[in-house]
Amino acid sequence: MAENAVKREQACQEFSPGDLAVYPAHGVGRIEAIESREIGGNRQDFYIMKILENGMVIMIPTKNVTSVGLRSVIHKNDVNKVYEIITSKKEGTIDNQTWNRRYREYMDKIKTGSLYDVAEVFRDLFMLKFTKDLSFGERKLLDTAQGLLLKELCTAKNKDEKAVMAEIESLFTSN
Repeated sequence: MAENAVKREQACQEFSPGDLAVYPAHGVGRIEAIESREIGGNRQDFYIMKILENGMVIMIPTKNVTSVGLRSVIHKNDVNKVYEIITSKKEGTIDNQTWNRRYREYMDKIKTGSLYDVAEVFRDLFMLKFTKDLSFGERKLLDTAQGLLLKELCTAKNKDEKAVMAEIESLFTSN
């Protein structure tokens, strides 16, 4: 029910220059400007977004915000839900799947833009690495999921990466 409210909020969400937002699979960025450009004879407005992690600049048509998954950074009050996902146990036997099937499923989750999905990918791969060697692709996905998770949690909590990573690691040691 709460997720539907979040989806409705995203559907009519508008951003202003200076706002922080999350672009799926790239992470947290700042809306630098709103610019009009002529494309195919039509004038369109674009958000100019700079990804904080690497400085990449992305142009997002303002009318496509929902379809591309651009959303606000999670609220500080939602951080505990992310931590609950990280500490929850995955149902089913993940290690019975082939690495490339897991890779595709995890990549699809990361592309959703949902921090909750990214937290699941992080949890699953973080735990899997203790039972078997991760493939190169899985190691890269773990790094990607960790980076996306850290950057957004740091932004939401207004803390540095070292402090948030220590919190996440403590979740695994307390279980």
